[in-house]
Amino acid sequence: MASSKEYLEFILEQLSPLEDITYKAMMGEYILYFRGKIVGGIYDDRFLVKNVKSAEELMPDAPLELPYEGAKEMLLVEDVDNRAFLTELLEAMYPELPAPKKKK
Repeated sequence: MASSKEYLEFILEQLSPLEDITYKAMMGEYILYFRGKIVGGIYDDRFLVKNVKSAEELMPDAPLELPYEGAKEMLLVEDVDNRAFLTELLEAMYPELPAPKKKK
């Protein structure tokens, strides 16, 4: 099942306090970037983020879910209505996220 543009727009609006949030559509889903680093994405109308230590600490009870078959498990963000929390989450995750790969 592909994600809806409406859900993407809702998440982007929730993340609007942060600068430099971008996305890329990929096979009916959306990869989300924060300051050029992949932070997670929208998969089947679920907001999933990379499973990094800071995200686990902020969401200790978050279930691990597969964004798609064959992918690494990601953390499901359940508190998507809380803008302050989402801002804190992405800011905390940023230092742990890998730098973007250089294009050849």
